Amino acid sequence: MSSFNGSEMENLLKLYIKTFGRKPSDIQKLTGAGSNRQYYRLAGSAAGDVIGVVGTSVDENRAFVNLARHLEAKGLNVPHVISVSDDSLRYLQQDLGNVSLYDALAKGRAAGGEYDENEIQLLRDTIRELPRLQVLGAEGMDWTTCYPVEEFDADSVMFDLNYFKYCFLKTTGIDFHEMRLEEDFRRLSLDLVGVSANDEDSGAPLPNEMVFMYRDFQTRNIMLDASRAPWFIDFQGGRRGPYYYDLASFLWQASAKFPPSLRDELISEYYDSLCRYAAVPSRGQFGKRLTLFVLFRIMQVLGAYGFRGCFEKKQYFIDSIPGAIANLRQLLEFNSFPYPYLTEVLTQLVHKPEYAAAQKEKQSVKDRQLSQPAVSKYDGKGPLVVRVFSFSYKKGIPQDETGNGGGYVFDCRSTHNPGRYEEYKHLTGLDKPVIDFLEEDGEIITFLESVYQLAEHHVERYISRGFTSLMFAFGCTGGQHRSVYSAQHLAEHLHTKYGIEVRICHREQNIQCTLQ
Repeated sequence: MSSFNGSEMENLLKLYIKTFGRKPSDIQKLTGAGSNRQYYRLAGSAAGDVIGVVGTSVDENRAFVNLARHLEAKGLNVPHVISVSDDSLRYLQQDLGNVSLYDALAKGRAAGGEYDENEIQLLRDTIRELPRLQVLGAEGMDWTTCYPVEEFDADSVMFDLNYFKYCFLKTTGIDFHEMRLEEDFRRLSLDLVGVSANDEDSGAPLPNEMVFMYRDFQTRNIMLDASRAPWFIDFQGGRRGPYYYDLASFLWQASAKFPPSLRDELISEYYDSLCRYAAVPSRGQFGKRLTLFVLFRIMQVLGAYGFRGCFEKKQYFIDSIPGAIANLRQLLEFNSFPYPYLTEVLTQLVHKPEYAAAQKEKQSVKDRQLSQPAVSKYDGKGPLVVRVFSFSYKKGIPQDETGNGGGYVFDCRSTHNPGRYEEYKHLTGLDKPVIDFLEEDGEIITFLESVYQLAEHHVERYISRGFTSLMFAFGCTGGQHRSVYSAQHLAEHLHTKYGIEVRICHREQNIQCTLQ
């Protein structure tokens, strides 16, 4: 049993004993979510493992418990709340296991958004279930139990838009007129909640557009059971709101890298499913209103990335900014919005040199690929292919199957090991909590800076000389955390910088993908 805060653990154990009449046989602290709540897996009850939750906000806990009980009564896939402490600061809920949709999509995400058919089917299953959760969840809901607000309204929209302005936009150095921007913010906020309309096509929302809005609908908050069916967690911020918001949140996650064709397919799946539960606007009107929520959601996300990255100096969020900017650039390129000054400012933002350079780098990938020899003068094969492995030293260094004799092998074991801590044991170096852990003290970043310098020189020489195969391998104790993180980051770095084909093999995780 791990060590925990004494009084916190004592009170949670009292609730467990009161519920099951015995102490748990084992306690495991789990990786926390965005709030201050702590999660524990407690084993040994007749019902099997349960999840113990310790919160700091009575209102937030009560919101989750009330929402969960209401949604469960509607036959929706949410965890059953087993018992709640008298002060509402602790509760026990059904354990839905360890596999989230985020985990199940790791391969496609690592491949830059190239999802296979199995992964796409999981996305289809999830997006089809969302309208059922939203519409049935709204039926008979007591909205007064929602926290911190009952409804998605203009005030909450303005809060998030100003969060974007102060935590992100002002950090970019773009000079803008505050009052003109504020005017467009207010127009957008009123259009989102349907108080006004800029044109007849966007229009005020239909009454049945207001449903149970999950608020934090993302792949990390969706668990998969043994049959791979989706179950929903962490909806304590849910409230009454338009159904577009959750769809925009899910499909425009910067880290997911959903290609436009897959987004379009999932929007169509969602729309068809929604038609089963409610009268809906035409596809054209639906699409127009959805783009407003996508615009809002991207700004909301950039505000969060700005605070977490620029102010709290968390590298993961800094690295996520270009993806969100790319989403914004694409949105502005293919849509027009009735907010002229806001559009002008956002256009300046996506064309800032550092972001424009990243886009040009991406667009020139194919040009650099074409600059390589189509056929090597050494072996008659095609252009350079780089293979990057992660592995466990306990199971030996990966073999080079190309006949080239091998390549670089880097030992990651000098860096701090997440595998020593219980909350990271079921995660890998592809998961955000592990990424945050590794980047916190900067050891892994310093380590990779030296690797990048060596690797870049080698790749450039191999391209200029017409060689076709190069191998890098990263080893650590278990081949799960540090080596996976390092291999993935080097692969993405080389692919982005040189546009070459990079084949990734996380050997011990049985994950393989190609960046091309």
